[in-house]
Amino acid sequence: MSHQLHVSIDKDSGFCFGVVYAIDMAEEILEEEGYLYCLGDIVHNDEEVARLKAKGLRIISHQDLPHLNNEKVLIRAHGESPETYRIALENNITLIDASCPVVLKLQNRIKTSFDEKEQILIFGKHGHAEVIGLQGQTNNEALVFQDIDELDTLELPAKFTLYSQTTKSTDKFYQIKDELLKRGYEVKANDTICRQVSNRYEDLAKFAQQFNKIVFVSGRKSSNGKVLYDVCLRNNPQSIFISDPAELDAGMFKPNETIGVCGATSTPMWLMQKVKEKLESF
Repeated sequence: MSHQLHVSIDKDSGFCFGVVYAIDMAEEILEEEGYLYCLGDIVHNDEEVARLKAKGLRIISHQDLPHLNNEKVLIRAHGESPETYRIALENNITLIDASCPVVLKLQNRIKTSFDEKEQILIFGKHGHAEVIGLQGQTNNEALVFQDIDELDTLELPAKFTLYSQTTKSTDKFYQIKDELLKRGYEVKANDTICRQVSNRYEDLAKFAQQFNKIVFVSGRKSSNGKVLYDVCLRNNPQSIFISDPAELDAGMFKPNETIGVCGATSTPMWLMQKVKEKLESF
């Protein structure tokens, strides 16, 4: 039985400019030199990483970096801490810096706050590449928290400066700020969330409401993917999260349904295209 699904891809989904910039830079060097080291996954999407690995991208960890000499290493959009630049200098490593300009601006602001002896709190995901880079600007002294509940048991200073990872939810950031003010703290809040990401929440909410079902495509490691998938789910309970078209089967859909395909800022358009083709084959 043919399902004849009506499938549309969200034109606003897919890579943000920071990721496009990093991938373009990597592809250019891979074309010229045949290989390039990259510090951590260039993007939180396994399919895109596999595509670039096939072109010669070699993913290395922070533990590997000190053992490299006289090589080129790409810094991805998430940015890095000062320690990475120090090791590179010592080992004659040429850094191809594809740090996102929004992240770099945030790093500079945090560094300035730290130099001015401000107490710093960062609303962000523990262990996330961007957050590690941000903490590095403060000699790892900034307090990172994912949720306001984490602060309940901690002795916080009476006055502090609040920052956010660039891909966090704007609404949640302001809720946290208001709650901390209510608890009597003196909070200097810096909304450092990337508008290209936050504007997607609104657009995606409208997109999700237009279809019988939503197929949201994202890498499991993408924190932005989790946030955007929640937006879909809130606006369309019939939302399905997948990382690979192979996870889809015809039994998930009814004939003639309208399906919206969308994804995270780390989801390549070619992957959403493959998802659309798979859905149309049912």
